[in-house]
Amino acid sequence: MSPKPTMHDNEQSDELVVPTKSPNEACPRGQEATEGRSSAEGNTGQQNAPRTQSRTSAPSALARVRQAAKRDQKRRFTALLHHVTIDLLRAVFLSLSRRAAAGVDGVTWSTYAQDLEARLADLHGRVQRGAYRAKPSRRVFIPKPDGQQRPLGIAALEDKVVQRAVVEVLNAIYESDFLGFSYGFRPGRSQHQALDALATAIQRKKVNWVLDADIRGFFDTIDHGWLRKFVEHRIADPRMLRLIQKWLSAGVLEEGRWSRTDAGTPQGATISPLLANVYLHYVFDLWIQQWRKRTAKGEVYVVRYADDIVIGAEHESDAMRLRVELQQRLERFGLELHAEKTRLLRFGRKAEEQRRAQGESAPETFDFLGFTHICGRSRQGWFLLRRHTTSKRMRTKLKEIRKELMKRRHAPVSAQGAWIGAVVRGYFAYHAVPTNARRLSSFRYLLTRSWLHALRRRSQRRRVTWERMERWAKRWIPPARISHPFPWDRFDDRTRGRSRVR
Repeated sequence: MSPKPTMHDNEQSDELVVPTKSPNEACPRGQEATEGRSSAEGNTGQQNAPRTQSRTSAPSALARVRQAAKRDQKRRFTALLHHVTIDLLRAVFLSLSRRAAAGVDGVTWSTYAQDLEARLADLHGRVQRGAYRAKPSRRVFIPKPDGQQRPLGIAALEDKVVQRAVVEVLNAIYESDFLGFSYGFRPGRSQHQALDALATAIQRKKVNWVLDADIRGFFDTIDHGWLRKFVEHRIADPRMLRLIQKWLSAGVLEEGRWSRTDAGTPQGATISPLLANVYLHYVFDLWIQQWRKRTAKGEVYVVRYADDIVIGAEHESDAMRLRVELQQRLERFGLELHAEKTRLLRFGRKAEEQRRAQGESAPETFDFLGFTHICGRSRQGWFLLRRHTTSKRMRTKLKEIRKELMKRRHAPVSAQGAWIGAVVRGYFAYHAVPTNARRLSSFRYLLTRSWLHALRRRSQRRRVTWERMERWAKRWIPPARISHPFPWDRFDDRTRGRSRVR
């Protein structure tokens, strides 16, 4: 499907994937960045500028904040809350899901939309004068692929609106700070971009070892004291800081009982991903940026998506030392590596030969963002990184579909087919990557069997044959086809060859 992947082993680069227009061209900063603060300065222009005589819009207030943050990486912003306007609150509210679950106050989107302007004016006034009070999150539990339960906090609707508006404002600052190998929950970045970055590093660069790092209970163990210090490196607006503190201290409501949250950020809250990125930016990103430049003897590549971290290293000594020092670094800030899930494995172009020489089996695999990464070979015999949908993710998805099919089994076949088609198209949109064709075909076949089983449960008198089921599947279920390009090709197209692999 694609010609032999190009190799660039001789490129002098020690960094992993920075987009061409990445905002992350900040000067590297080391561990000292977590300890000192610069003097506070005022913001740039306070109001949106009017239209110019040339009929072109002058930079908006947030655009000027963005420019100021990019110019001065140590600047602290003393006035930000005025950027949370009624217009921004309205835009945020209209972007929310109409069918989202209600929080502890029971207010839904449709209820709040009644007399919207008056409600937004009241909310804006409370936020600006400090009378706004954050409500506790309603805690629910959702199943994880490994059978455990993941706690999820459902925020009240007004909290969602204000949090998302604040995120819009803070992104204008932090997007100039975050580094290129950070991909999780950032504007204009996606899981596939992180996967492309990792695949490009493994396929083209000197990656012989992979450290698959897992932080134990990250979102539940974030230290509030350290988080406040990190935020204050850039934010000196006392009203904004108090607002963030209100959300951290709001607590959770579970089965009618309120409990205080002294650590962590509520999973499900709009503000949580940004605060998590800020925390790891100072705890991990800046540290690893300096570590690989000052300590590593060979090349080191990093990809981070929220708390999912994969590090590729050229030398085993670097990888082993990094694992020890990373554990020490995280412990300093109240975090720890999950001993059972954090793995150091030989992986890359030379892994198969080296393991065979030592009498070992095929190279180990690792999972990242829903794909199992495998050392493979192309038809021409060249090294080729293979990515298959993880077995747990596929089983979980099929289980969800089977459960829903049993609920819909008495609906018309056309209605069932339309629903299944939409589900499969969404699934393929993410998983239809090169080298994953067999898993896609297996998913489609198992789904067709599940649909047949549900239809046969409708009545004992008339059984649907497999031949008829195949005709219906051909009509309603999309074929298993690869829709994504090879990751290194897409990476080159996105960066136009000007970004180095970091």
